[in-house]
Amino acid sequence: MIFLVLAALTALPSLSSDVYLPALPDVANTFTTTAVVVQLTLTSCLIGMALGQLAVGPLSDRLGRRRPLLGGMLLYTAASLACALAPTVGALIGLRFIQGVAGAAGIVIARAIIRDLYEGVKIAQVFSTLMLISGVAPVIAPLFGAQLLHVTDWRGIFAALAILGLVVVAAITLGLPETLPAAMRRTRGVGLAQMRSLLTDRVFTGCLIAAAGAFGAFFAYLAASPFVLQDLYGASPQTYALLFGLNAAGMVATGQLNGRYLIRRFPVHTIVTAGLGLLLLASLAMLALATGLLGHVGLPALCAVLFVLVSSLGLLIGKPTPLP
Repeated sequence: MIFLVLAALTALPSLSSDVYLPALPDVANTFTTTAVVVQLTLTSCLIGMALGQLAVGPLSDRLGRRRPLLGGMLLYTAASLACALAPTVGALIGLRFIQGVAGAAGIVIARAIIRDLYEGVKIAQVFSTLMLISGVAPVIAPLFGAQLLHVTDWRGIFAALAILGLVVVAAITLGLPETLPAAMRRTRGVGLAQMRSLLTDRVFTGCLIAAAGAFGAFFAYLAASPFVLQDLYGASPQTYALLFGLNAAGMVATGQLNGRYLIRRFPVHTIVTAGLGLLLLASLAMLALATGLLGHVGLPALCAVLFVLVSSLGLLIGKPTPLP
């Protein structure tokens, strides 16, 4: 039961950000606004997730795991329902930020619970399984969202996320005990000294900048691809979801190749350099397509470049150590 809860919490970020991607053009039509404005609903959710992690991690070290996790998931459920009822695009942007902040509780605390419960090789095994789930979730989420669009609209997708939030709250209540004893909780401080120490480490900051660039490319793809593929190339939401799933599968495959084979045979910096080089080449090819330097290209050529671009990220944001 505990592992199922952790699996749900691990998949939740991808579901929150990816499940409604096929519906982004419909959101723009509902509020009679531009793609750029609607893309802010994704941006605000991701910013909320990032900031929420900085707060909820230290909070769970002080209060234990259950209370912050239940509070975060209850807020996530309420925010998802509010998103379904949002009267304006501005309200949706703000509510998505709150949804992201609340969803951060699952991201951080799920990993903290693993550290509370397991040691040694078992930690690596559990993390490997959960990372596989986090890799598969982006493949499934848009497919699920596209199928929901057969019976509902984008508001119904957020209602489905609210129902999922309620299921997670019930599972935590019934099947997840407190894993951090009171004697082991942090009574003061929020780890700012450790953060400063990391940010002054040249190796860490170099890897941070490289990872930030990779994630930046990925999130640009997330925000723009629904409009490019559906509005410009005429793909249906279901076709878009299939193409998105194919690209996500490519990223998962290269991540698994990295974790199971490459990292055992090549230095990490060699793999990262190769991944960045492949990402740069694919990005330059995408720029050439977008500016018309290669003339008008069809959907297959565009999808091929996108596949290479997204798959290269598996070398950069995949598991950094060998799988057991």
